[in-house]
Amino acid sequence: MLRNVSRTGRLTATVALGTTLALTLAACNRDSGGTDGEGGDGGAADGASVTLSLSTLNNPFFVDVRDGAQSAADELGIELEVVDAQNDSTAEANQVANSVTGGAEGLIINPVDSDAAGAGIGPAVQADLPVVAVDRAVNGAEVDSLVSSDNVAGGKQAADALAAAIGEKGEVIVLQGVAGTSASRDRGEGFAEGIAAYPDIEVVATQTANFDRAEALDVATNLLQSHPDAVGVFAENDEMALGAVQALGDRAGDDVAVVGFDGTDDALAAVQEGTMVATIAQQPVELGKQAVEVMSQVLAGESVDAEIPVPVETVTSDNVADFVK
Repeated sequence: MLRNVSRTGRLTATVALGTTLALTLAACNRDSGGTDGEGGDGGAADGASVTLSLSTLNNPFFVDVRDGAQSAADELGIELEVVDAQNDSTAEANQVANSVTGGAEGLIINPVDSDAAGAGIGPAVQADLPVVAVDRAVNGAEVDSLVSSDNVAGGKQAADALAAAIGEKGEVIVLQGVAGTSASRDRGEGFAEGIAAYPDIEVVATQTANFDRAEALDVATNLLQSHPDAVGVFAENDEMALGAVQALGDRAGDDVAVVGFDGTDDALAAVQEGTMVATIAQQPVELGKQAVEVMSQVLAGESVDAEIPVPVETVTSDNVADFVK
């Protein structure tokens, strides 16, 4: 679906554009009739100040998102300010508000909590700043675009990979991510749908470890003690999968198959070593890069897709060499 509406018509309760420049850009786009890259010279964002709000930089996945975003910003002449919410929705909301009062002309947000972010981006919405969500959706507020992996499809792929590794039978454990994030919800939904196709597999425990490796080590240790017959673990990100590998010790990859999600360097190394049987590889650098490119297009008055999917791929021992840097 294409967003062919102007910035001033994007929201149900809008605020008029505050500068002559913004009005001029919108008018130029209407005159040219351009959509999806047509009608803009792409240079209107040059020198623009854009805030990239990340849920956490303690996770290497989001470090890669940042690096991809910074690379694109450098190429496009965008001044990118990166802020780290440290998985705190209140801190995130404060950072967004500060960026608006500080003169930001656009906001790219990777929400801590998709539901809380709807209210958290309120200052940006009220100032009629363009907003692009990356990796995770913003619920309860309309944004210009969502750049994300197909997490539901990835969850199904994870279910198939785990089922294949355990001979399509046995007990499995699921480690969930941060409650309220679209990534956790969608990956969990996809995995549940996928694993339902295997009647001899039973999910015996599901518990959050908040996308954190250390927390996953503790959670997985407890769940594996409670369910000693478990033969598989699906973790909704690689950090938790690696925590489960630590909890399993020598059993990882031999007695118990572990599947993660993200395709981080550490996870790819674990797949090579055999302690993880698979990871669903996202492209975090590409996510960051495309989010900035989309923001540049919006700032130039161009129409963009409401959702921009970035493909994911199942990585196993058969193809891991293709993904290792």
